[in-house]
Amino acid sequence: MKKILFCHTFFLLAMMAAAQGGSYTDSMKAYQEKYVKEHGAVKGKDRDYLHFFPINEKYRVNARFERVYSFNWFEMETSGKRKQTYRIYGVLHFKLGDSTLKLQVYQSKDLMSTKAYGDYLFVPFTDRTCGDESYENGRYLELRFADVTTGNCVLDFNKAYNPYCAYVSNVYNCPIPPKENDLPVAVRSGEMKYGKSH
Repeated sequence: MKKILFCHTFFLLAMMAAAQGGSYTDSMKAYQEKYVKEHGAVKGKDRDYLHFFPINEKYRVNARFERVYSFNWFEMETSGKRKQTYRIYGVLHFKLGDSTLKLQVYQSKDLMSTKAYGDYLFVPFTDRTCGDESYENGRYLELRFADVTTGNCVLDFNKAYNPYCAYVSNVYNCPIPPKENDLPVAVRSGEMKYGKSH
């Protein structure tokens, strides 16, 4: 049976403590170092080929969260044969530079029934760096219910990461960001394309 994306997600959620203390840049450096050290799909010296855009606090933005009460589940396309079931949980409205943007936030039907990850929210996206500077099939961000309960949210693209499919093809079953989450700007933040060329 193919492994699914969420083995990566579980690992990342466990890393949150790495981003505590010191300046924002220091906390992000610690976050990235822990990400590389404990990566579940990339091992040993191959971890030298994990790359990140320069840390830039302008990509840590305040967003307005609009809750969407949808009971309509849909099958999100993936890199494999097995689609995954999600629904739209809400929409994030924010600005990057002069651009007013939005991203849909999704809830997993499989995860919502679990005790540990019932409040997990998924924000997959593509942008104008995909295919050149970043992974062609997009990157991911993740949130929890507590991040959006006030109607506002901090959206940190410095924490954008690649699905496992960016490193190993035909093994993982990674969701492909829906077209609604294609940002019409270049987000030069977070994890870059994997490989020796950077």
